[in-house]
Amino acid sequence: MKKIILIAIAFLGLQAMAQEPKKEGRKHHSKMIKDLSAEQIATLKTKKMVLFLDLNETQQGKIQAINLENATKRKAMMAEHKAKKENGTAEKPTKEERYAMAISKLDHKIAMKAKMKDILNKEQYTKWERAQMQIAKNENRKRHGSNKGSKQKS
Repeated sequence: MKKIILIAIAFLGLQAMAQEPKKEGRKHHSKMIKDLSAEQIATLKTKKMVLFLDLNETQQGKIQAINLENATKRKAMMAEHKAKKENGTAEKPTKEERYAMAISKLDHKIAMKAKMKDILNKEQYTKWERAQMQIAKNENRKRHGSNKGSKQKS
């Protein structure tokens, strides 16, 4: 009887050790980004794009301006949301407000695409567009949860 109990305890211990550790890296990264200024965020994003797309100086300057504008808007929206949350005035948006936000977000993406098309050459634009599609896929997976193993490939 003692052996069975010891074996059961050993299996439970192994099961606990076999669990995947929680990934804290993403939270740490997002916290680090929140602590940066809009200028710093824009510079980091621009540098990553320079490395990824091999941008020249002119392109780099134009994209830096776009990234700074976007980062400033995002920081302002985050500050507004945080203030509403702290005041207790944060409410879920209505159906019309969600629709308006979705339209605004899509309009911004369309405008970004047009700006990038003007700045980048054909090869760079294609590479950038593919990367944007991959980012959208990853966001969609995060939003809807990953279905590992639930769908089988045929």
